[in-house]
Amino acid sequence: MGNKHYFIGIDIGAGSLTTTVIDLQGQVVGSASAELTTHSPHAGWSEQDPHDWWHALCGTARQALAQGSLAADQIGAVALSAGAHTPVLVDAAGQVIRPAILWSDTRSRLEAAELKENHGSEIFGIARNVPAPTWTQPQLLWLARHEPDALARTKRLYVAKDWLRAQLTDTWETDHTEAAGTLLYDVQRRQWSDRLCAMIGLDPALLPPLVAVTDVVGQVTTAAAAATGLAVGTPVVCGSSDTSIETYGAGAVALGTGAVKLATAATITMVNAEPGPTASVIHYPFCVPDHWYAIGATNSCASAHRWLRDTFFSGNGMTGAQAFQAMDRDAASVPAGAGGLLFHPYLQGERTPYWDPLLRGDFLGITFAHERRHFVRALYEGVAFSLYDVLQALEAQGKAMTEARIIGGGSHSATWRQIVADVLGISIAMPRITDASFGAALVAAVGAGAFPDLPTAAERTVAFVAHHEPDPRQHQRYLDMHAIYRDAARALFDINHRLSAISPR
Repeated sequence: MGNKHYFIGIDIGAGSLTTTVIDLQGQVVGSASAELTTHSPHAGWSEQDPHDWWHALCGTARQALAQGSLAADQIGAVALSAGAHTPVLVDAAGQVIRPAILWSDTRSRLEAAELKENHGSEIFGIARNVPAPTWTQPQLLWLARHEPDALARTKRLYVAKDWLRAQLTDTWETDHTEAAGTLLYDVQRRQWSDRLCAMIGLDPALLPPLVAVTDVVGQVTTAAAAATGLAVGTPVVCGSSDTSIETYGAGAVALGTGAVKLATAATITMVNAEPGPTASVIHYPFCVPDHWYAIGATNSCASAHRWLRDTFFSGNGMTGAQAFQAMDRDAASVPAGAGGLLFHPYLQGERTPYWDPLLRGDFLGITFAHERRHFVRALYEGVAFSLYDVLQALEAQGKAMTEARIIGGGSHSATWRQIVADVLGISIAMPRITDASFGAALVAAVGAGAFPDLPTAAERTVAFVAHHEPDPRQHQRYLDMHAIYRDAARALFDINHRLSAISPR
């Protein structure tokens, strides 16, 4: 590889794009991020302009190289990751037809319900998942009904990271994890499903060829090099979806391990040998060959944290970061249980285990004794309680989790990390680097031949900076509180639906 001892990972997150450069020891030598704007022109819509991703990549690639004092010809390979099942529709001239619909978009609620009612068991049998507004299949059905001209003009369907990678290579392909994320993929045959396409009237010819996560799919073109500062001919590796890549990049490669992510949404992933038998959680092929992972999510985590900050803690001359720090000190000052205050983080509906976009958030049990600090503690604990719901759904697949890596912006709070360990009752380890772009850079290194395989690359480069063991007494106390949390959530289902009928989101 000559002097090409550095590798770039690029990740499209919900709020920003990050480019990270690592060396062969897994040390970050350069990193840069650029904010992304999510548009919501109608209630329940969440969209981004793919051109914003490209603009962000061009800027952050140059910044990351400059930060590491690296020449472009020192880069051995590039790989990408992004949120799964985010469709980008392209016409015959290669132009993007409309904004990309994100996983958090709920406009296809009726289409998802219709597909589930009419074909639910058949879809699960083929795709090992069931329709919900987060998937590409119901989103495309919505487009067929409400924007038929857009689909009629479509000649190629990409998902987010593949479209962005195509700006580097002028090629068209995706990996099997991303394919599974569209709900148009036959997991047993490992190919696109004509039957799932037929359910929504989609021509399978619009779907890309399938390759392995670590395959080199092309090289940086002359035009892309001029725009990004990368060298012409730099190998570009396929990459995969962010949950797969960040779970891998956190070092969770062994069966029964996984990752807890405290980000815009909160998720738990568990690495398994095969997809589970039930539809209560999502199943994907893992980036590590011959492995799968199950994932469950609570819709609102950092987004709820930010809402609390902006609504109740901003002002007094504090910046956003200072307000978060003050909130964290407040949460740490309150004993477990938040003085009997509960928080259901359903500010944007809920996914696992309820899959109900009409649920609403609440603080329950407020008294005159509660201060602002109790509300922060209750928010930390409420997200953890929702994650316990996710863990129970994952373990209902017949596999137990005893340890997890913790990642995402919320993982920087030692208080929140300990709450998660105590509520879940499992050991928690925080990797030195938690961004998905790090895992993507490792994938690039494996694709370029710097490591023999993905597990070896993780073993040699992933390090940990914090460990948290669950306190048995606190865990039992939280189990008692979670029983109340769960019963209250269920008791409010009908109330939430009636409120949504009166005042839609």
